[in-house]
Amino acid sequence: MGKYRKILVAIDGSLSSMHALSESFKFAESEKCWMTVVAVIPPYLGDLDTTGVGNVMASMRKPCEEAIAEAKHLAEEAKIMIRTACEEGETHERIVDISDAENYDLIVMGRRGQNRLERALVGSVTARVIGYSHKDVLVVPQDATVGWRKILIATDGSKFSEAATEKAIDFAASYGGELIILSVVDVPAEFYGEAPEAWDNLVVKAQAYAEKAKQRAEASGIKVQAFVREAETWQTIIDMAADKKADTIIMGSHGRTGLKRLLMGSVTEKVIGHAPCPVLVVKG
Repeated sequence: MGKYRKILVAIDGSLSSMHALSESFKFAESEKCWMTVVAVIPPYLGDLDTTGVGNVMASMRKPCEEAIAEAKHLAEEAKIMIRTACEEGETHERIVDISDAENYDLIVMGRRGQNRLERALVGSVTARVIGYSHKDVLVVPQDATVGWRKILIATDGSKFSEAATEKAIDFAASYGGELIILSVVDVPAEFYGEAPEAWDNLVVKAQAYAEKAKQRAEASGIKVQAFVREAETWQTIIDMAADKKADTIIMGSHGRTGLKRLLMGSVTEKVIGHAPCPVLVVKG
């Protein structure tokens, strides 16, 4: 195994983040890796000369310290050794900085939000961590279980999705899992009427991407199914994950700069926001 040697779990005391932490314990045990749990105190933006600022800072530290204390309690119950840190700063910046400086392989975060808008936005911290981090990020929905027996991989033939496919094959091979490969042709319906040959070429390319990934998986002795669909990409991925009862969705992350990092990409963001299972975003 040994796909991830060091895991950084970001918590904020919410039920979703503590659930992600509990799921990380199982993952860390099976992977035999080190784990650090971090909570971040937002920067104090008030007047530092104000009397009683010490009380303000103590009040700001309290949620962080309580979250870390709960994490230690959960780790003791699970008999897992963890390192903890209570940091101060912009949350996504500290998470990304720590993961880079201390060379973590994976960042784990929970997914909260039950209403449609919250799911669509994913969460500004999560979106920014995925956008700016060079490390893989695993997002765990509340009540979902991390598993690798049935993995859905979405491929578009890019180098990013190829990196994700390699990771999916690695996990499937290690855990005796099977792979579901999906390639989606997502263009407006009127495109077919205006340029049917171009549409057909897109379908042929999607079939080639899926077949290439399938052959790579089969070469590793993995049970695999490959599908090509013509529909909206993110919805098709979600529907396929639900239909096939996927344990985890693995997606590649396209390299971006500036504002696009924050937007993360509508497909990735919507998949993470609506997925019935954990989503692993692999950095190419």
